Amino acid sequence: MTAASTAITNVRVFDGQQVSEPRTVVVEGALIASATTATTTVDGQGGTLLPGLIDAHVHLIDRADLAKGADTGVTTMLDMASHLERLAHLHGLPDLPDFRSAGIPASAAGGMQTTRMGFPLSSIVSGPADAERFVTERLAEGSDYIKIIVEDPHIMGTAALDAGTIAALVASAHAHHQRVFAHVTTVPAVQMATNAGVDVLTHAPIDAPLDDALVAQIKAQGIISVPTLVMMRSVAALALPTHRPGSDFGHALASVRALHHAGVPVLAGTDASSTPNSPFRIAHGTALHEELELFVSAGLSPTEALQSATIRCADLLDLSDRGAIIPGRRADLVLVTGDPTADIRATRAIQGVWIAGTRVR
Repeated sequence: MTAASTAITNVRVFDGQQVSEPRTVVVEGALIASATTATTTVDGQGGTLLPGLIDAHVHLIDRADLAKGADTGVTTMLDMASHLERLAHLHGLPDLPDFRSAGIPASAAGGMQTTRMGFPLSSIVSGPADAERFVTERLAEGSDYIKIIVEDPHIMGTAALDAGTIAALVASAHAHHQRVFAHVTTVPAVQMATNAGVDVLTHAPIDAPLDDALVAQIKAQGIISVPTLVMMRSVAALALPTHRPGSDFGHALASVRALHHAGVPVLAGTDASSTPNSPFRIAHGTALHEELELFVSAGLSPTEALQSATIRCADLLDLSDRGAIIPGRRADLVLVTGDPTADIRATRAIQGVWIAGTRVR
């Protein structure tokens, strides 16, 4: 049986660097095709066709979270802490975003993850000797990567993982060829995670800006930043036990500006969550468009902001089958009016969304 095919005509295509002159993109089955004809035609009316957007930091609890992403052009989500058994039946559904998950995050006894956020006691890592147990359990459950909660021990005391345990978790994950994401919202936490050799720093510090030496270390070690500015703006206004008074969202913006200027990859993620015990609820889907706007306010160009949620995000986070509109890649597509490379707010003007070739909006 021949796969269904669709020609999206009269669209300007974002190729990762710029927007093309109007042309036609053909989708055949789940992939972008090189053919020039198709059984169905969609008139793009001069709009801009983007690769499906990737949110590199969400928390998923049910189908509704994924559906909200799909409706707003988010076609791939990286879940950063969830109960995997609740999500298994949602994998591979044709009308929902594709997703990966860390499953249960590693944390210390007495931390917010087990005392307030409902994660099981098995997520507690008691010391370096317990690191391998934690990692192998997560992989057995189907986690796609490992997440570690790194807090400032001067604030959290024994409710923060110590440096030796963090390093052991990273070493174990890497021995199993798994990428490590670290939750970091203070400068001391960023320093500990960087010293341990994590792969991705999620969030940006709100206690102080990153200094030049730490930014240089992050760059030298090839670490990626997913700063979740939408969430950090909200968290900075709260009185959380993980932070001392004086938190300021301006510190997060300054850190992103410094990281970007130094050449550290800065990727788009929102920390979107609908869970009741989240410190601040961030809407799935719509928040990613706001994150891109905050990236521009932090010094990225509109094109660089788009790259952070498409081609750069895909290529740097091992999602190389998507993120660009070229033959052979997944047909994850977003049709918008206007030109987001000129005005990033144009990503909100959505006219159509396709996930693996299926039109969902």
